[in-house]
Amino acid sequence: MRNVAKKQSEPKAAASTPRPYRIEDQIGYLLRRAHQRASSIFQTSIGDPNITPTQYSSMVKLHEYTELSQNLLGRLVGMDKATMQGVVRRLKDRGLVDSRPDPGDARRTLLSLTLDGQRSVAKLMMNGPAVSRETLKPLTPAEQRQLLELLSKIV
Repeated sequence: MRNVAKKQSEPKAAASTPRPYRIEDQIGYLLRRAHQRASSIFQTSIGDPNITPTQYSSMVKLHEYTELSQNLLGRLVGMDKATMQGVVRRLKDRGLVDSRPDPGDARRTLLSLTLDGQRSVAKLMMNGPAVSRETLKPLTPAEQRQLLELLSKIV
């Protein structure tokens, strides 16, 4: 009969020390830096240096739906009430958006693009895909799709 010694486990390597905390490795930091890059590309490429990304997304949704309550527009573009009010005020001041009371609910304001707003958003939307292409340029097509899918899961 053979004496089979119990196999001893290999000595454990020294516990690897955890990587030190680096802000550059944190999701919030990386998302903020990616947002800064995307915003910079937007400002230089969209075609109107006075339009912000939040104003642009609001105008695109108004173009898509023709008329929306301010509350619904805010939900569709992911803005809180105070931010939405500021965006709408600036667009109205530029003559790009018009508002009227909702005939069915006096508490609601309905928003629509003015003729100037319609012309402006039509020109800006032609540059929108180029902004996205430039922002995603460092990634392969597969990585671009993956990034967009993953970000969609987060939001």
